[in-house]
Amino acid sequence: MISRRSFLAKSSLALAGIGMAKHGFATGLTQQEGNFPIVISTWNHGLPANEAAWKILAEGGHSLDAVEAGVRVPEGDPDVITVGLGGIPDASGKVTLDACIMDEKGRAGSVTYLQHIVHPVSVARLVMEKTPHVMLSGKGALEFALDNGFKKEKLLTKARKESWKKWKKENAKFSNKINIENVTEDNHDTIGMLALDKDGRISGACTTSGMGYKLPGRVGDSPIIGAGLFVDGEVGGATATGSGELVMKTVGSFLVVELMRQGMSPSKACEEAVKRIAKKIPDYENHQIGYIALNTKGEYGSFCIQPGFNYALKTNNKTELVDAEAWLKKL
Repeated sequence: MISRRSFLAKSSLALAGIGMAKHGFATGLTQQEGNFPIVISTWNHGLPANEAAWKILAEGGHSLDAVEAGVRVPEGDPDVITVGLGGIPDASGKVTLDACIMDEKGRAGSVTYLQHIVHPVSVARLVMEKTPHVMLSGKGALEFALDNGFKKEKLLTKARKESWKKWKKENAKFSNKINIENVTEDNHDTIGMLALDKDGRISGACTTSGMGYKLPGRVGDSPIIGAGLFVDGEVGGATATGSGELVMKTVGSFLVVELMRQGMSPSKACEEAVKRIAKKIPDYENHQIGYIALNTKGEYGSFCIQPGFNYALKTNNKTELVDAEAWLKKL
């Protein structure tokens, strides 16, 4: 298994010129209008994902194409144990994937409990573009993918299979301790991405293999429009990572966007959404939630429950991994 630190080191070597930044509590960070494009994504595996998205944005491409291309990078990387190929399986040993995508026009597509397909975000986009629906699940989602040219592939790698066998033998208990300090065998890192192209069009994508060793059939917030991801072309977008149940109970990403609509900065909106969780959910201290947000002015920000969450940023002037301010640290 690759740790978050080792993956970051590998990514840093691969991407020359990357800077590091840590920003203060609830500060609104601003890109001046005309200095678009911009892309942000959750966690350190967002660094290579942003690079793929940037290739499209830098050529004047649509943000929708950028976010799809971006999150496909960790989906296809077997060393990222929380997304796509090589993801940690559920308790039965099956790798099941969730993803969604949304553009500035409010169009959205989603797949849940999808097996055998490396790139669920691309299937979600086809759901958006080729069907009258928003979400397809399980066997239906797989049949739709196959009918549209996707190939069945083995998602459970040898390393993940051995880890699952060890878990079954030694523990076989589910843990919801997610991303408080380090990635372990029983927690996960969703990748969510938001991009604003040179024409001011904002799109987002979110994709995950979900909680490690989850109950078979469990679906988290990542593929749910309004929970794991929400985009409004007049306001901006938000996406979440961490314990999906907490995000679903508070419709987190929609909440962040609505708070921005009311005039809050992205950072402050993310903070207020975390405070909503802290107020509503008694055991929130045992979980991690991280939000990132981007508005149509090019302002971006984040906030989380536990210290340790970070997000990747790419603009014309900088490439950074930014440490998010944490609610428990503030307290």
